[in-house]
Amino acid sequence: MLTKFIRYSLLACSLVLMLPACDKKQIDGQTMLIPKPDKTVFYEGAIQLNQGVKISSDQAFTSESQLLSGYIKNSGFLIAETAENEIVLQIDKPMKPNSYDLEINQQIVVLKSGDNSGLKYGIQTLRQLLFFAAEGNKTILNQHISDAPNYTYRGMHLDVARHFMPVDFIKKYIDMMAVLKMNYFHWHLVDDQGWRIEIKKYPKLTEVGSKRKETLTGHGGVKPFEYDGIPHEGFYTQEEIKEIVAYATQRGITIIPEIEMPGHARAAIAAYPELGVTGEKIEVWKRWGVSPYIYNVDESTFGFLEDVLDEVAKLFPGKYIHIGGDEAVKDQWKASPRIQQRMKELGVKDEAALQSYFIKRIADYLRTKGKTIVGWDEILEGGAPEDAVVTFWRSWVKPSPALEAAKHGHKIIYTPASLCYFDHYQTTLKDSIEPMAIGGCTPVDSLYIKNPVKDNLPAEHKNMVWGAQGNVWTEYMKTPDHVEHMVMPRMAALSEVLWTDEQHQNFQDFKRRFKFFAKWLEANNINYAKYIFEDN
Repeated sequence: MLTKFIRYSLLACSLVLMLPACDKKQIDGQTMLIPKPDKTVFYEGAIQLNQGVKISSDQAFTSESQLLSGYIKNSGFLIAETAENEIVLQIDKPMKPNSYDLEINQQIVVLKSGDNSGLKYGIQTLRQLLFFAAEGNKTILNQHISDAPNYTYRGMHLDVARHFMPVDFIKKYIDMMAVLKMNYFHWHLVDDQGWRIEIKKYPKLTEVGSKRKETLTGHGGVKPFEYDGIPHEGFYTQEEIKEIVAYATQRGITIIPEIEMPGHARAAIAAYPELGVTGEKIEVWKRWGVSPYIYNVDESTFGFLEDVLDEVAKLFPGKYIHIGGDEAVKDQWKASPRIQQRMKELGVKDEAALQSYFIKRIADYLRTKGKTIVGWDEILEGGAPEDAVVTFWRSWVKPSPALEAAKHGHKIIYTPASLCYFDHYQTTLKDSIEPMAIGGCTPVDSLYIKNPVKDNLPAEHKNMVWGAQGNVWTEYMKTPDHVEHMVMPRMAALSEVLWTDEQHQNFQDFKRRFKFFAKWLEANNINYAKYIFEDN
């Protein structure tokens, strides 16, 4: 095996060195890939895939080889050990982490990277090229691609609390992310309208908290409230979560689970009323908006949350756990003599400081589990834990929470509501052609051109920008098909904004390439907003 790989390493080097001097005339070629690679050089000739292909790799690449094999087979091409066409996977440690180099020359394809993550990204490039080849003349042009991500964090969020989504769709969503080289899946698992993760120590969280008796049919603030009369329920067992985590890991995606606190806690309080401030028995919320119910600050409640997070931490091997921290209505804290007395005992001056105490205490506990918290930008109010990552969404707040986070040394995930909320309408023609959404309008051209990570941060704070993500809140998305419609093509646009160097970004070129990518979506039964580019 070692001799074989030495041979292929020498071959890969010779191919690169031969290109300028082997009478190959460089030809014009337009890449169809999304996100657009940093550099692509095309040459005459092509690899004929209908002759079959084999994969050569070290045993350390078993997961990657299996992934690539699946993509080759799904594209309709034959894998055979006797095939003359060969794809070689290699590690070249001096290469920049997460980068990859793809060389296609006649019968040899060499994919190399400095790490396994880079190999996974290169495999996703091959996945798209294989599809286009299958749709065309069964060939891939000879070419050399050098590529690396522009931002470390390239994420997508999905709310399954408002409307539960089945396991098969969660995997499909992960696949959509993977093909676009996105690497963090922010999974919003609990909220006022449902608790979707099995916690073995507290079975009522799913026995009670995962079920609501009906759902609001209109917008959250429009009275009179009307309901559909249809029970809604669903949750993920721990075995299902392990399966999804493994699926994501193989595709280079880290899952960040979100367990909301101290607000957005109504489903948990419905299951265990003693967790709330009033102690009253309530139901899982069937409306949209922000419920006033909030966790109390009793020692027993912190014990409950630590128990929950123990189980969550074991299920998700990634470093980060999102604890929410947003929209925590503090009216019940203000009105409760018990909470006010507790504040005096703790020496906190107001309810914002109490939330800061709450968040810092949870962060301290998770740190003992090797985890770091992520929170919405409200966690800055009253002071956030030093190592907390801040998800910046309130783009209208002044001074900017992003700037405040950066000044205090927090890594920032940009997800401004004005550009990254994919539950907004996609076009101003919403009244005639778009399904009902929460409001607002975030066209794909606005997302791409304005770029959510373009901000007026001083130069000394730019390094605090970790990346960005698209948020998918599902109040008005009951089905996977509807989710797909709302995220595409916006997910594709965001992936390019985050992956591709800004000097290579061009919206008109993106639109051209998306028309090819749309064929991949259709072949994989993925819905998208077909009217977005139809007149262009």
